[in-house]
Amino acid sequence: MKYYIIAGERSGDLHGANLIKNLLEKDANAMIRCWGGDMMEAAGGDLVVHYKEIAFMGILEVLKNYQKIKRFLSKCKNDIANWNPDVVIFIDYPGFNMRVAKYAKKSGFRTYYYISPKIWAWNQKRIFKIKERIDKMFCILPFEKEFYARFNYQVDYVGNPLTDSIKSYEYDQALINEWKKEKKLKIAILPGSRIQEIQNMLGLMSELFVKFPNVQFFVAGVDNLSKELYKKYIDEPNVQLYVNKAYDILRLADGAIVTSGTATLETALFNVPQIVCYRTSRLTYTVGKTLVKVKYISLVNLILDKLAVKELIQNDFNLNNLSKFVNLIENADYSIEQIRNDYKELSAIIGDQNTSEKTASTIFKYLTS
Repeated sequence: MKYYIIAGERSGDLHGANLIKNLLEKDANAMIRCWGGDMMEAAGGDLVVHYKEIAFMGILEVLKNYQKIKRFLSKCKNDIANWNPDVVIFIDYPGFNMRVAKYAKKSGFRTYYYISPKIWAWNQKRIFKIKERIDKMFCILPFEKEFYARFNYQVDYVGNPLTDSIKSYEYDQALINEWKKEKKLKIAILPGSRIQEIQNMLGLMSELFVKFPNVQFFVAGVDNLSKELYKKYIDEPNVQLYVNKAYDILRLADGAIVTSGTATLETALFNVPQIVCYRTSRLTYTVGKTLVKVKYISLVNLILDKLAVKELIQNDFNLNNLSKFVNLIENADYSIEQIRNDYKELSAIIGDQNTSEKTASTIFKYLTS
């Protein structure tokens, strides 16, 4: 089989890589062409375009790069037509992927979607486009199956791929042993994986480094961003930047300050008390506020359907509120134990399936049955 896989950001690259590995195990004749990143390429995909070239966040960024996005859409459609795959598999990244899906479906290609667009959060009418353009949907959040059923659309819940990533991760034991020698309170800083997130979030987070000199802060960086981008925010003796070491950091952290996104769920699965932060441009926030239909922004709270971890959105994301959280961790406040109890409930809901293997098996079954 010929598989064409499209991911447009770092988390999609991770989950796409695990999917590729399992597809290659299930299908001895698999050929895989992809849009993604280094991990998907290393797993065996023939990389066409790196996600760094197409990862734009927020209304203003999309508008500024509209012509560039149009050129990439055209390139993707032409590449699919020329390669003629048996199936096109989309991984999240709906702004780009749903446009490609419209073309792919109309052109007679089978269209599968792994990691559903968050249509339950805003503009639920997009379900009709999904039903029209997507043959099979593979969901990773437990409540999505019920959501889609309300619109008479059958989906597969395959578990959450983060459980696979955490189980298979190879820890840097030497580094962890070194960190264990440090007796200070350890706070993980997970500022996101996009340039705009670092610019919007890390500047304010870095004010904590000065305010709490006796706390050790570990910033989880990503290799798709320049170290120079981080350096102007971390010029204090009690803060260290580690690239691609988020799981190592979370393994030892006493608490975490996390930009809203996949990292909130990862932090919970490591049982680390956290506070979730989000800030964007005034325009994006104003428009988003009128469209978003969910009570919470973090995956932890959405899955549990309650405010298990505190969320600091826009103006609430300030030094005073961040400081309160650090003080809670320092004082081992009773609320910290409640967070951990909620995490146990979360883990039970998500389950412990081999998500990537199950997804690959289900895809292969559908293609060959």
